[in-house]
Amino acid sequence: MAKKVELDANGYRKFGIRDKLAYAAGDAGCNLSFGLKNTVQTFWLVYMMMETGLFSLLLLLVQAWDAINDPLIGSLIDNDRRRYKRGKYKTYILIGACGLLVGGAAVFLPFPNASTVVKAMLFIVGYVIWDAAYTMANVPYGTMLNIVTDNTEERASLSVFRSIGGAVGGMVPGMILPMLIWQKVSYDGTTWFLDKIEIPEGAESAFAPENFHTNPVTGEAYEIGDKVLSPLTGGQIEVLLGNRVFFAALIMGVLAFVFFMFMLKNITIRGDEYAQLNSEGEKINLIKSFSAFIKNRPAVGCTIAAMGMFLGMQSAGTANTIMFATHFGQASLSGLVMMVGFLPMFIFMPFATKLVKKYGKKEVASIGSIAGLIGGAILCCFPLCPFNLQLIVYMIGLIFFGLGLGFYNCVSWAMMGDAIDYSEWKTGKREESVVYALHSFFRKLAQGVGPAAVIAIMGTPLIGYVSSLGTIGQSAETAGRLCWLVAGLYTFSAVCQFVGVALIYNIDKKTLATMQAELAERRAAAK
Repeated sequence: MAKKVELDANGYRKFGIRDKLAYAAGDAGCNLSFGLKNTVQTFWLVYMMMETGLFSLLLLLVQAWDAINDPLIGSLIDNDRRRYKRGKYKTYILIGACGLLVGGAAVFLPFPNASTVVKAMLFIVGYVIWDAAYTMANVPYGTMLNIVTDNTEERASLSVFRSIGGAVGGMVPGMILPMLIWQKVSYDGTTWFLDKIEIPEGAESAFAPENFHTNPVTGEAYEIGDKVLSPLTGGQIEVLLGNRVFFAALIMGVLAFVFFMFMLKNITIRGDEYAQLNSEGEKINLIKSFSAFIKNRPAVGCTIAAMGMFLGMQSAGTANTIMFATHFGQASLSGLVMMVGFLPMFIFMPFATKLVKKYGKKEVASIGSIAGLIGGAILCCFPLCPFNLQLIVYMIGLIFFGLGLGFYNCVSWAMMGDAIDYSEWKTGKREESVVYALHSFFRKLAQGVGPAAVIAIMGTPLIGYVSSLGTIGQSAETAGRLCWLVAGLYTFSAVCQFVGVALIYNIDKKTLATMQAELAERRAAAK
């Protein structure tokens, strides 16, 4: 006998664990694709050996389009009045999910010997295809939170489950993928790995094959099976396997599609998908919406925190992987170390809803931001430590940073949902998709500007990274400077998070209660 489904006062299935798991699955699908961002940068720098200046420019261009694309699609969705069988948001998510089946792999076409012009075209076309599919799925997915439920505690639980789903989805590209695509070089009597780099004129003697038959630390000849160490840094040489990246991205596209299908089947939308249109059917004006967004203080606070997170973390991603390859000789384990650093976020998640209920979202996120500042301070110390202690200090700093990030991530989307309500409270208009899309616009702007700037900096004498040498031929000085760059980026991220949630975001627990009570009165009066 089938279990009877409990319905709420409006005839919908009551909100419960099914909605939470479904919403978590949606962000797992998004992050299986989004988590490839850092791999994109590493792939094109290390495997495709694109020059740092050109790549930073191309990255800035595609990310600028990426940022513009979000509010355009957001306004398209908001202004769409057609009645779809699945519902408006679910229909757009399905279109995006289908695109992501192959979209993620489009930017990893492995042709390292192509000309510079062909490489540039492959990158731009592949990235645009991938971005269009991702945006089509992600914008309506993020907007859905406010219309799955209007209960603030239930929204907070959705935000927590979104963080869980995002973390699970991000584990595959973040932790598992580096283990699959990096190969540690062991001695087999040859120097085949030197074919993976383009040796600059005048540096032929430094990269002569005979230099790679002798251990630079002991001075003794290698035996078959020994680790091959870089004569420049002393770290084990690792090679990026570009063909594996392409096929891994295809597999992740299929997994993402499965997660999206689970979400679409099991989540219930209880609010009105067309509420952003006023009674006269007036369409959303993007310029006016942008002006209103800038005046929305909590939305700005959330956005600054998110921009700082991506300017720091997203920018640090590629530098971090290359640092592990050149300084520690452990690029294949870089993802695992990152996940260990972020373990506190998983520990905090089960308690997030109770803490939010007792103290409030802003209050919890603000406390977390202080932990992030402590983590940033510790990370700035690790390059000064003896080499045998550096990785330990680095991971301690990441643990504190991860604790702060965990506090913020678990409530960030619920905070953004409250910011959307704040806009309605102050202006009388509800523009869910546009507000969310503008928030996403600035996030993606940070995702573009940050990595582009960092990659450009890496190619300057300040860091000294030479793209034609991949990770094999970087100097010990360059590897050391990358450590300082990574530490500085994480610290900057922590500072922005503190400023955004602790100093600018202004919906504390008391203000939230007042806002929700007044909105409930208005909506009741309008019926």
